[in-house]
Amino acid sequence: MPKETALFLRQFVTNPLQVASVVPSSRWLARAMAQGLGPNSGRVVEFGPGTGVLTSGILETGLPPENLSLYEMSPSFAKLLKKKFPNITVHNAPAQSVVGNVEPGVEVVISGLPLLSMPMAVRESIVKAAFEILRPDGRYVQFTYGAKPALSAEQLDRLGLKVIAGPKVWLNIPPARIFIFQRA
Repeated sequence: MPKETALFLRQFVTNPLQVASVVPSSRWLARAMAQGLGPNSGRVVEFGPGTGVLTSGILETGLPPENLSLYEMSPSFAKLLKKKFPNITVHNAPAQSVVGNVEPGVEVVISGLPLLSMPMAVRESIVKAAFEILRPDGRYVQFTYGAKPALSAEQLDRLGLKVIAGPKVWLNIPPARIFIFQRA
């Protein structure tokens, strides 16, 4: 078993609600999440990068590493990410701490966080934090293993957001649905 897979499995066993899957995301999901990014994209923030599968997908678009910041709560994952991606800023901190640490004007926030396993108030606080740093036409890209977005219609209204259902990525275990949040 590769080291990263073993680390991922250990993290899942230690904290299943924080990891929420027994295997890392697939490269197909990573490509789908990074769709629309490229060498001329602005700044991008990733929440919950884990072992860096989505991070690799983001970088494969040609986005300069200095335009990417990662927020990872697990010290073990953060240590791995710093070693694997030395030119990327890695914060060993919760997603909500992005406010005050990242200048507003971010183009995209990509999230691999297992929002559906979190309390509704925490979900809302994470998405709210993302929109505090996103530029006016910025987007928050989230995948879930469920059929519905991670926020209720009431929460979307309260935050002034709309959500668009993106593709379902069947070549992921389990299959994942992408949702794109934007200002209404």
